[in-house]
Amino acid sequence: MSSDDGQDVPATRESPIRPRAFSGIQPTGTVHLGNYLGALRNWVDLQDTTDGVYCVVDLHALSVPREPGEVRQATIEAVKDLLAIGIDPDRSILFVQSHVREHTELTWHMQCVAAFGELRRMTQFKDKSESNDFVSAGLFTYPTLQAADILLYDTDIVPVGDDQRQHVEFTRDLAIRFNNRYGDVLVVPEHRIPEAGARVMDLQNPGGKMSKSADSPQGTVLLTDSEADITRKFKRAVTDNDAEVRFDPERKPGVSNLLTILAVATDGDPVQLASGYSQYGPLKADATQAILELLRPIQKRRAELDDPEVVQLLARGADKARAVAVPVMDRVRAAVNLL
Repeated sequence: MSSDDGQDVPATRESPIRPRAFSGIQPTGTVHLGNYLGALRNWVDLQDTTDGVYCVVDLHALSVPREPGEVRQATIEAVKDLLAIGIDPDRSILFVQSHVREHTELTWHMQCVAAFGELRRMTQFKDKSESNDFVSAGLFTYPTLQAADILLYDTDIVPVGDDQRQHVEFTRDLAIRFNNRYGDVLVVPEHRIPEAGARVMDLQNPGGKMSKSADSPQGTVLLTDSEADITRKFKRAVTDNDAEVRFDPERKPGVSNLLTILAVATDGDPVQLASGYSQYGPLKADATQAILELLRPIQKRRAELDDPEVVQLLARGADKARAVAVPVMDRVRAAVNLL
């Protein structure tokens, strides 16, 4: 295609043999069970059918105050988690956001096609701004950086948990708006949410999702928790008083959460699993055992990784990421057609 002055503008990439998947994770501490069962295990599976691009989004972590060096070490730990669960740097692109400068350049273009009202309505901004004394401009505009992350890699599929659906829809809106203004430049992505385990809830507060920022750490199972800690957390998981095991997320959120965790860990169906239990104790015990078996090889692989090895892997990953990102950014620059 051509710009208004006749300058050639590269077209978007041709349809690939395999679709490209992109997703990112903030380096804010050890990955927990909700992260893994809700989204990250899907990343691993997608390596069989897509060209995966997976990013530790360290710039997003700066949207709230951090101590110098805190994000650096947390980034290394997050990469260890991803490698341990099965992200293969030889099969996928695994890198750190700040190592590819095109992310921030494309963000500005996304900010210039985003509306103030859209950003103000983003659910996560409203939630986080209410709980923080200091609200940065970066926290307000970070959905545009998230959109740039996705669009910079001609992404077809964004594997996310259900809580990120709004952000992918926002990204699609920005891509369509940019294309309407400048031509067929950006690939418009689709989200992919796992059918089961998309929302793993807090073991102590099953009305809210499992989160590292939850008030009670006893409701969150970390991938690095000891077997004793995991067993204790499941044993103390909140259920209810009617002693009936059935899958009913609205009326029995605690029991349904345990059934969901067991189902995702064992590739089962939560409704069918419920029929095999008449008491909560055996359900908790089976869910505990399933998670211990699921996490044991992950914890073993993680313990074998060291920091220098991770840094070397990330340097190679950044080179692979730039090989994809630079041509996309060239396309954007040519389409916008600044002097």
